[in-house]
Amino acid sequence: MGDPKKSRRKWESPGHPWIKSRLEREMELVGTYGLRNKRELWIAETMLRRVKHLARSLLALPEEEREKRLNQLVARLYSMGILPASNATITDILSLSTEAVLERRLQTIVWKKGLAKTIHQARQLIVHGHIAVRGRRVTSPGYLVSREDEKYIDFYPTSPYAKAGATKATQTG
Repeated sequence: MGDPKKSRRKWESPGHPWIKSRLEREMELVGTYGLRNKRELWIAETMLRRVKHLARSLLALPEEEREKRLNQLVARLYSMGILPASNATITDILSLSTEAVLERRLQTIVWKKGLAKTIHQARQLIVHGHIAVRGRRVTSPGYLVSREDEKYIDFYPTSPYAKAGATKATQTG
């Protein structure tokens, strides 16, 4: 089984280290999504690679088994927020991009909701413990936010930003 204290690696590095087009694309994504390093990007790519592999393996199954498992996979990806529609097909899953996973990171959602002015400030707010999901403090910027948890993202109650936001709301309202 393995030692429970030694976690398994969540990412696979690229097969060839010096492909210029891939390096440029990686640097663009790291800058756009405010990632700390390329390992965070590789985690998203590896997760997506495993999902696509699972979708391709469904093609070898008999029709009724394929439909059942496809519906389970689509439901899981839709609830995670990676798929835009709940009636997706295998083609939709295979056409997903890394950006679909990066858009579901807590860091990106905090920035898009307007809780932070920049993507980098969003990362800092999360790491410093100012952001909560469903009232629980989350300090991992790479936390994948599900579709139902997205509306419960806010400042942690004891955060000074929460108090500043509350006073600002009462002054304008």
